[in-house]
Amino acid sequence: AWEYVPLGPFGAKNFATSISPWVVPYEALLPFRTPPVSPQDDPCPLPYLQDPNYDAFDVDLTVAIQGQGMSEAAVVSKSNMKNLYWNIRQQLVHHTVTGCSMRPGDLLGTGTISGSDPDSFGSMLELSWKAGGSLPLGSSGQSREFLEDGDTVRMTGRCKNADGVRIGF
Repeated sequence: AWEYVPLGPFGAKNFATSISPWVVPYEALLPFRTPPVSPQDDPCPLPYLQDPNYDAFDVDLTVAIQGQGMSEAAVVSKSNMKNLYWNIRQQLVHHTVTGCSMRPGDLLGTGTISGSDPDSFGSMLELSWKAGGSLPLGSSGQSREFLEDGDTVRMTGRCKNADGVRIGF
C-alpha cells in the first residue's frame, strides 16, 4: 500500500507491454537533465530510495487517441517527464529491491506521468474523472471514459535543449 501513492501499481507495468524497436539509451538523455517540478517530500522516500542527485529529464510527452472511424488521432494529454515524482534511478532501485533482476535491454516503464493542469493528466481515469466527465476526442464527435476495442493510442516523446540537441521517440 505504501508504494501506491504516488508510485501506483509499479510492478504491473512490466507485464504484456510492447515498445517500438527504437530505444533511447539513458546516456542520450543526459543533456536533458533538469530539476523536477516538485520537491520530493510528500511522502518522504524511504532511506533506500533517497537520491542525493534527485533530478528529472525534460521530455515533452503527447498522448493521442484515434477511435474507429476517426480520420486522425485526437491529442488528449500533453505532459513532461519532469513531472515524475520518482526519478529513473529510484524506480530501478524500487523495481529490484524485491529480487527482480534487471539486465541490459530490459524495459522499465515509468507509469503515469501527470502534470497539474487538466490537459496534462496522464491517465484515462484522471482525464475523464478529474476533468469532469467524458473526454472529447477532438472534433470527431466521439468521447471516452475508458479506451474501447479498436482504439489506437499513440504516445510520443521529444526533447530539445538550449544547445539545439534533439531526440524524438
